[in-house]
Amino acid sequence: MANFPVINMEKLSGEERAATMDQIKDACENWGFFEVMNHGIPHDFMDTVERLTKEHYKKCMEQRFKELVASKALEGLQAEVTDMDWESTFHLRHLPQSNIAQVPDLSDEYRKVMKEFALKLEKLAEELLDLLCENLGLEKGYLKKAFYGAKGPTFGTKVANYPPCPTPEKIKGLRAHTDAGGIILLLQDPQVSGLQLLKDGEWVDVPPLRHSIVINLGDQLEVITNGKYKSVEHRVIAQTHGARMSIASFYNPGSDAVIYPAPALTEKEAAEEKQLLYPKFVFEDYMKLYAALKFQAKEPRFEAMKARETTAPIATA
Repeated sequence: MANFPVINMEKLSGEERAATMDQIKDACENWGFFEVMNHGIPHDFMDTVERLTKEHYKKCMEQRFKELVASKALEGLQAEVTDMDWESTFHLRHLPQSNIAQVPDLSDEYRKVMKEFALKLEKLAEELLDLLCENLGLEKGYLKKAFYGAKGPTFGTKVANYPPCPTPEKIKGLRAHTDAGGIILLLQDPQVSGLQLLKDGEWVDVPPLRHSIVINLGDQLEVITNGKYKSVEHRVIAQTHGARMSIASFYNPGSDAVIYPAPALTEKEAAEEKQLLYPKFVFEDYMKLYAALKFQAKEPRFEAMKARETTAPIATA
């Protein structure tokens, strides 16, 4: 199998730009995932984010997780658990309105650093969306505009720790799923692996690389590209040794954004007599459906939105 795609973003400003854009195109079409290096976020700043996240887990969350494991009798599992994940998490919201000031137990330094990290990731997400537009033949800014809604995009972060697990064969760190939203930017542990994606029927490791950001595409980009780019199933395998840190930031459409295949792509496909595959819907409606069906296949979600569209068509702004 081909190597997991790693993109050096420095090459986008040199003679190797065309080859690098081809790498991104191939990653979007055939993997749904890639890692970016030299993305403009300083390495020492990323080290600070990692240090503070691990310190926060040790100080505020580790004991809670141990108590949860004891209360749910997860310590010496005999049978496979399919309705829970071996993870300790909290969530931060950045856009349309930040909640970082209200999240309990964060140190002042950690709040400040996570706020700054979110701004850097927002900028990187928008830069990547424009690179996707270029590869798709869409006008610059099209994807950002498609996500916009009345108040701009939705942007938030899930901070997760996957502690050592005595029975990884009985419980997943995180069960297999596709991501509902737009483009996802992940700072993962540089040493402890565990993230896998499904490619050609096989689970493939996403390699931990220090100072990289892992990018994956969500369901909304599959819809907007009319299936040219696909969201890909992924999971986290629990490990017997080493705690794995994961900071996943989700740059998603605004809740009221109307999502549908880009006309520039569907017109081209209509000329080639390809059928319009994907529905039109309000992002918030999709999220309500996703909340109940996250760990199931995405295709029935798309079908359900298509059925709803035929009974109650949505106007495009």
